[in-house]
Amino acid sequence: MFSTLISLWHGEERGLLLPDVSISGMSELRFPEEKPLLRGQDTEMESADTFLSAADTDWKEHDIETPYGMLHVVIRGTPKGNRPAILTYHDVGLNHKLCFNTFFNYEDMQEITKHFVVCHVDAPGQQVGASQFPQGYQYPTMEQLAAMLPSVMQHFGFQSIIGIGVGAGAYVLAKFALIFPELVEGMVLVNIDPNGKGWIDWAASKLSGLTSSLPETVLSHLFSQEELMNNTELVQNYRQQISSCVNQSNLQLFWNMYNSRRDLEMSRPGTVPNAKTLRAPVMLVVGDNAPAEDCVVECNSKLDPTNTTFLKMADSGGLPQVTQPGKLTEAFKYFLQGMGYIASLKDRRQSASAGAVPSASMTRLARSRTASLTSASSVDGARPRPCTQSESSDGIGQINHTMEVSC
Repeated sequence: MFSTLISLWHGEERGLLLPDVSISGMSELRFPEEKPLLRGQDTEMESADTFLSAADTDWKEHDIETPYGMLHVVIRGTPKGNRPAILTYHDVGLNHKLCFNTFFNYEDMQEITKHFVVCHVDAPGQQVGASQFPQGYQYPTMEQLAAMLPSVMQHFGFQSIIGIGVGAGAYVLAKFALIFPELVEGMVLVNIDPNGKGWIDWAASKLSGLTSSLPETVLSHLFSQEELMNNTELVQNYRQQISSCVNQSNLQLFWNMYNSRRDLEMSRPGTVPNAKTLRAPVMLVVGDNAPAEDCVVECNSKLDPTNTTFLKMADSGGLPQVTQPGKLTEAFKYFLQGMGYIASLKDRRQSASAGAVPSASMTRLARSRTASLTSASSVDGARPRPCTQSESSDGIGQINHTMEVSC
């Protein structure tokens, strides 16, 4: 599959090089020995209550060779049959720990993800303890960052993925899904901006770089002006962690490249001839007080309404996966249900009172393309359940619209 997809893409993206390989017959690439993550590492970052550390030592680090340099990834679990892997990509200014630890360490999220292999990808040079790139190093473009992901899938034997991306990471995963739609089963895109930077935006960014430090400039990308003015504990923690946990020179390179991105070439089917858009089910997520709110709304207008869910989270700012992990977990559970994975989670409050141990079961149903109409409100069984409209083999009962949910 990889050989066919890559050869097709070479005709469209001549500036990118990808390995001509397949899952069954991998070309010989040398990878350093995997390194287990031990509790107690990165104690400086873990000292902040905002960033929860993993509860086990099952996470393993890998440095993977790609056509555009090495990628640092952290993985837990092994591929389970044809079940997709959950693959994440963080926002600029962050790494997988700063971006996703709170979300993936949320108890109900752990109940879901223990049934999948989970792979966190760090953009080049953004991981904790990364060495500084040499002077003159050419950072990969956003398109090239997307082109590095097939090497990750090849290395671990992933047949397909469910992507979870935030900000710049959402852009990278969306680009990957446009290039390799057959390798993507679903996408959760948080704070995605599908547009490139115009001249005015570019000039404003340059001016901001002259008047503000890099961490402050990045914070204005991550948080709303209201959050920054209130200078919440969350903002203070991220200001400290961005300054101390991410190599500033490497971060500047990533930041510059993100601000040089091009428009994602997507159009809603039916609006233009031969419209191209994301084919897999997509859940768009944004906080109601996020700087990316208008961008996510515009992205929604470019997607197929039959397989898109738009989730606007109330009382949430620029990092909903950090400030509202419970709501996002609930929405993700329903998203998986809409794709044919059933998550049966007991309410933890009920389980605790009954003295039972919460459990989860995941069952793969016959694959069908679905439009997930989701009301992500609570795990409580007494609350309304999601309504999932599936396209059956006889084509009965299809619903064509985007479900916008505010929770």
